[in-house]
Amino acid sequence: MIKKIYSLLICVILVSSCSLDREPETTLSDPKFWKSEADLRGACNRLYIDLPGFLTGRGHDLRSEELIGTTPDPISSGSRGIPEKSADWTDPYNKIGVCNNIIIKGETAPIAETAKNRWIAEARFFRAFHYFDLVKKYGDVPLILKVFISTSDPDIKKERDSRETVIQQCYEDLEFACEWLPEIDALSDVSNWGRVSRSAALAMITRIGLYEGTYIKYHNLQEGDSRSHLKKAIDAAETMIYTEKKHSLYPNYQNLFYFEGEGRQNKENVFVKIYGPNGASNAIVYHNQSSTKATQVSLTRQIIDNYLYTDGLPRTKSAHYIVDVKHDDVFVNRDPRMRMTIFAYKEVAFKGAEYRPFDQVNHSGKGYPIKKGYMNSEFNTNGQETVDKMIIRYAEVLLSYAEALYEYNGEISDTKLNETVNLIRKRSGFDAELSNQFVSANQLDMLEEIRRERIVEFIDEDMHYDDIIRWKTAEKLLPQALLGILFNPDESTKTDKELNYQFTDENGYYKGVKLYDQPNIYVGEDISGRSFNPERDYLYPVPSYEISTSGGNIKQNPKWNN
Repeated sequence: MIKKIYSLLICVILVSSCSLDREPETTLSDPKFWKSEADLRGACNRLYIDLPGFLTGRGHDLRSEELIGTTPDPISSGSRGIPEKSADWTDPYNKIGVCNNIIIKGETAPIAETAKNRWIAEARFFRAFHYFDLVKKYGDVPLILKVFISTSDPDIKKERDSRETVIQQCYEDLEFACEWLPEIDALSDVSNWGRVSRSAALAMITRIGLYEGTYIKYHNLQEGDSRSHLKKAIDAAETMIYTEKKHSLYPNYQNLFYFEGEGRQNKENVFVKIYGPNGASNAIVYHNQSSTKATQVSLTRQIIDNYLYTDGLPRTKSAHYIVDVKHDDVFVNRDPRMRMTIFAYKEVAFKGAEYRPFDQVNHSGKGYPIKKGYMNSEFNTNGQETVDKMIIRYAEVLLSYAEALYEYNGEISDTKLNETVNLIRKRSGFDAELSNQFVSANQLDMLEEIRRERIVEFIDEDMHYDDIIRWKTAEKLLPQALLGILFNPDESTKTDKELNYQFTDENGYYKGVKLYDQPNIYVGEDISGRSFNPERDYLYPVPSYEISTSGGNIKQNPKWNN
């Protein structure tokens, strides 16, 4: 961070007010800038370039037990150490520095207060967005709300502020954004679609409130009131759902992740990153998603086991459960979203070929191949997907609301379940309803079922790791073997010998350890190579460079030095 601050003290580079499909052609010095609303808009354009996208942290997230890649992920497997430097720390601070520059210097612009506040609101939204990212990973972090003009400024070596202090600043920023950002319908034209709206700010308050409320509760933090955070989430969600009513679910779950789901015509879009070249916008640069990664990651058996059966019950309780013999047995009497999320046997999939398990030519994944959001036409034409990235969609607001209500009240009414969980299920054609009577009659746990719905709905949307961290369930889920796809010699392109007999036996054992209740389930990562220290691994290690250059003011997270 300090190295970057020194660089910023030498030269401040601003983005011009041109469309963000290219880097600025000119460099503007500060004295000549901040003179018009166009200047503020142009400066804010930079914030959208810096948004996380498909290739920068919001693609296939391998940190949990949700996905399995070609090699073990150091966070998921517990093999990471303390880095000297890390973009997880420096990148958000660089982006926050841009936000602070706009917030402070934008105040000097000789324009109407309403116009000025509209653009400062964008910067404050993004500042909250990036600080929340830091808090999720590191907990306490230095809260910097200024622009550094001297290398002697003591705040360059500032100690860490408490996560509660930082989160309260996030709320303050987002509440300002709620007041001054335009309604989403005012941003639906080509030149403005993709810019943050009042809806995005409300949704971010919901996301942060639920995260902090549950993190404080399950990690038993002494600072911060769990209920006050949950109430923030509930109030913001209720404003969106019942008062403003700007959003609704897109009717087709499958097409939601294709080009059909782009734009304001899809009322489920709350906050998106615009990709090209299929559209046009002055709000964002055009990057593309590499399609090749879709062939290198896959879903674990653990994660797809969360799909309910058509009677609304999990596999441990449903009369419809059968032991898999063939690949497609997993789809029998299941939630329709499963077929929309993973490829069936011999379904046309990657590179236009029929999918067959363990086909190393077309899919190197060890688990269930991801169909959700994959467009073969994009892969075949240019090896890249250009569909817009949904950073927040309305389904998240609904399920966060349901979870926050239950955590806050210790109960949830059937009416609220129908307006949230059951509404989302029906959208995909899943008719089994969750109700209090159903939970009681089948000895289920309501909170577990609400969480299960969240897991299933947002598979491979970079949310699961954050959820198991705040629920404090990572210590149970991560130090386990990662299980992959069923091996059937009649369907596989490989023999059992070629796959090193890496499967559960007839009793579900592998290397003497009971891993599952079925035979022939591929063991993607052995339990012996996975660990999780609950006293340490819920937070990232602070890079050693940040500690040393702060003069020792920044302290390491617990147990990382042991």
